[in-house]
Amino acid sequence: MARKLPRLQRVLDAPALASVAYGEIASSIYFALGIVALHALGLTPVVLGATGVVFLVVALSYAEGTASIREAGGAATFVRVAFNDFAGFLTGWALFLDYLIVISLSALFFPHYFGLAVGWGTVARHPGDVIFACLLIAALAVSKLLRRVHLYTFGVVVPVLDLVTQLLLVVLGFALLFSGDALTRGLHLGTQPTWHAIAFALPLAMLAYTGLETVSNLAEETRRPGRDLPRSLFTAIGAVVVIYVLIALVGLSAYPAPHGTTALGTHWQRAPLMGIVSALQPHLPGWLGHALRIYVGLTGALVLLAAATTSVSGFGRLAYSLGEHGQLPRAFGRLHKRTLVSPQSVVAACGISIVLLVSTAWTTNPVSFLASLFSFGVLLAFTAAQLAVIRLRVTQPQLRRPFRVPLNVRIRGADIPVPSVLGALATAAIWVVAMVTHIGARYAGPAWLAVGVVVYLLVRRARGEGVFAHVHPEEHTLPEAHFERILVPMKLGEIGEEMVATAVKLAQDRGVAVEALHVILVPLDQPIDAPMHDEEERAAASLAEAAALGADHNVKVVGRTVRARSIGDAIVDAAAADGVDLIVLGSSPRWRRQSRFFSPTVDHVLRRAQAEVLIVAFPQGVLEDAPA
Repeated sequence: MARKLPRLQRVLDAPALASVAYGEIASSIYFALGIVALHALGLTPVVLGATGVVFLVVALSYAEGTASIREAGGAATFVRVAFNDFAGFLTGWALFLDYLIVISLSALFFPHYFGLAVGWGTVARHPGDVIFACLLIAALAVSKLLRRVHLYTFGVVVPVLDLVTQLLLVVLGFALLFSGDALTRGLHLGTQPTWHAIAFALPLAMLAYTGLETVSNLAEETRRPGRDLPRSLFTAIGAVVVIYVLIALVGLSAYPAPHGTTALGTHWQRAPLMGIVSALQPHLPGWLGHALRIYVGLTGALVLLAAATTSVSGFGRLAYSLGEHGQLPRAFGRLHKRTLVSPQSVVAACGISIVLLVSTAWTTNPVSFLASLFSFGVLLAFTAAQLAVIRLRVTQPQLRRPFRVPLNVRIRGADIPVPSVLGALATAAIWVVAMVTHIGARYAGPAWLAVGVVVYLLVRRARGEGVFAHVHPEEHTLPEAHFERILVPMKLGEIGEEMVATAVKLAQDRGVAVEALHVILVPLDQPIDAPMHDEEERAAASLAEAAALGADHNVKVVGRTVRARSIGDAIVDAAAADGVDLIVLGSSPRWRRQSRFFSPTVDHVLRRAQAEVLIVAFPQGVLEDAPA
């Protein structure tokens, strides 16, 4: 049987990866701008710019680590390879928290953008937004469990739409709202904002740069990770930092902070870009202002939905990496045909996100609490990732590194990357600031890690593995076949009869039905509906024989005839349209005398079909005279 094992496929090229990277990282401005402005006030552009520089330095280490270790898992993988499995697990467990918070905040902010766009105010107010967010996450879980949506399918459209929207707001904002006087009005460093407020805002600003882990988790799906990942990362991050600073300048021009507060961080906290639209509307014709509100609101909702979706996928890819290496139960380390990532990870990601939303909904400022908890996990992971890159320079100097962090100094025979050292010191310092200033980071963060340690120890005990031991992925074996819909393309001759009999037997064993498909091949020089009476009669006769064979074995055989220019395309299209689980095909031995194992039709179905394919290749001397 030629089974299609679910696996991560290398399908992302540089443009697609750059688009995904920009979309992942730039999506956070929709929920981060307001919470940062609430505390940083007039210094919001400076805080976002400073953290953006730190983020860019961190990305250098991620680029080297991801290009060198081409596995899913991001920082957790770097740390596991550089140190041990326990350290890698703690890093991954901290990152789980970040994925969960991005899912929660994206879902929580979605109804605000959507509601303001369509004039549905109920969902943009508490508790309507929380209820809507929980339902959205649940719907997202159901959708991902029922059907796999490839990340790269919409990987270009949404980021481009996002970029156009942000540039539009920047251009209109600088033309109609920008004011240097408004930016400095009420700004007194150390007083307004206070030093404590600035320290409080710095960790929160890390929320503005989500997505680095999600992008690094795409290493196994990138065609040339050593070349494409670094270029894509730096292109996306550079663009994001510039756009963020410009949008912050526009937002603070529209809502200055002369009295120690800004409406951008209070009234518009959960839809800051809609606040900018509201400030622009008086300067625009009525119809244009109305159209802009709808456009930005719906775009924001779409971007947030995409961010939540890809965060669920990122959670699943990280869980897959940890499960593969014996750090989570085995179920998380198996890919699934329909969902790609394990269904358990989808349920866990969406279920815990809903719990986070509900449990923090009644706190004084749930967004601030979740943002501080995010900073705890992401800063811990960033620091660990950079330390891992430094350690690998010492312990594995011969490791192939298609990209290397620049500006190195030689210490005891090892090239130590200075940016990684400075980046580790910077992220560690901001992490300490977060622990000192944020209750969520100080208490909830360590509690989350404690739960993870218990899970890890239980998993290792069940597997009989040491706490710090490196566990290698198990060899993938074929899971037990389970089919609900079987398709057998009809074929003249004995091979065709054998294939029908095989399909009927499989269906009988599993208590399912068989779909028999007879393809009438229409020559290119004739119209698709050209009269072909002889072929139609043969099709009817073969389908009748298939139905009779099924009846003899108490199997329902549903037959149909289609016309096509290509038999292979017709089979693939029919299988996709009907949600077929298995396609049964036969291969004549004559093809092996022509230096190919399968016929062109079989080869085409193997390459294109999403369903599993069962092929019986008859040996030489058997059915030699069977038609092609």
